Amino acid sequence: MSKKENYNKLNAFFDEEYDMLKSYVRSRISDAADRDAEDIVQDVALNLFSAVGSSSPINNVAGFVYRSVRNKIIDTMRTRKLSKSLEDETEYRLTEFMELIYGRSDNAYPEHIRRALVQTIATLKPHYKQIIVAIDIEGYSYKELAQETGIPVGTLMSRRHRALAILHRILKEKIHT
Repeated sequence: MSKKENYNKLNAFFDEEYDMLKSYVRSRISDAADRDAEDIVQDVALNLFSAVGSSSPINNVAGFVYRSVRNKIIDTMRTRKLSKSLEDETEYRLTEFMELIYGRSDNAYPEHIRRALVQTIATLKPHYKQIIVAIDIEGYSYKELAQETGIPVGTLMSRRHRALAILHRILKEKIHT
C-alpha cells in the first residue's frame, strides 16, 4: 500500500466522519467550552496527514483515527489537570510568600494586600523580579536557578534578600497609607 493510498483513505474517512468525530470528542469532554471539539479533530487530522508518508499501511482507518482522537483527548485532559495544579501551586506559593513578607500564618490576607503584592513585584527591577518569581512563586531552588542562568548562588541569594527588603518597604508604605 502506498503513501497515496493511505492519504486517500484518511481523506475519505475525514470527509465522511468529520461530524461524528466532533460528536465523539464532545461526548468525552464535559467542559467543551474550554476546548473546542473541532480543534481537537483538526489537530489529529493535521498530525495524521503529516505523518501519512512515514506510517505503514492503514488497514482499519476508523480504528486508527478514533484511537488517535482518543489519545489526543487524554493528552488534552492531562494538560488541563497540569495547568490547574500549577495554578493551585502558584496560589499556595504566593500565600507562603505573603507570610514571609508579613509574618502572618493565618492565610487571611485581604484581596487588596494580595493585589498590592502582585503589583509591587511587577514594578521591581527585572533582576529582582526574576529572582522573586523564580524562587518564591515558581519554586526553583537556588542551585537550579544558578544552573539555568549561570549566576552564582551567592549572587542570587543577595538579590533575593535585597528584593525582599525593597518589597517589604514599599508594601509597608502602600498598606499603611
